[in-house]
Amino acid sequence: MEAIRASGFDELLALCGGGLSCGTCHVYVKNPALSKILPEMEEEEKELLESFDNYRDSSRLSCQLMYDVMPDDLELEIPVEK
Repeated sequence: MEAIRASGFDELLALCGGGLSCGTCHVYVKNPALSKILPEMEEEEKELLESFDNYRDSSRLSCQLMYDVMPDDLELEIPVEK
C-alpha cells in the first residue's frame, strides 16, 4: 500500500493507513499464479472485500501485502469506483 501511494497513484486512497478497516486500498492481483506465494488472506480481509460490489477472486487489500516479500513480477490493478 505504501509503495503504491509513494509511486504517486492518487486513486489508491488508503484512508485508514493500513488498519484493515476501510478497504480504500483495494487492488486486483493481475497474475493469478502469484496468489500461491502472496501472504494468505485472513478472514477479516476476505469479509471486507466480499462486501464490495467490485469484488473479484483476485481482490486483495494492498495494506495486507508486505512490499519486502512481493515478487518482482507482481502487477496490481486499482479498481475503478462506480
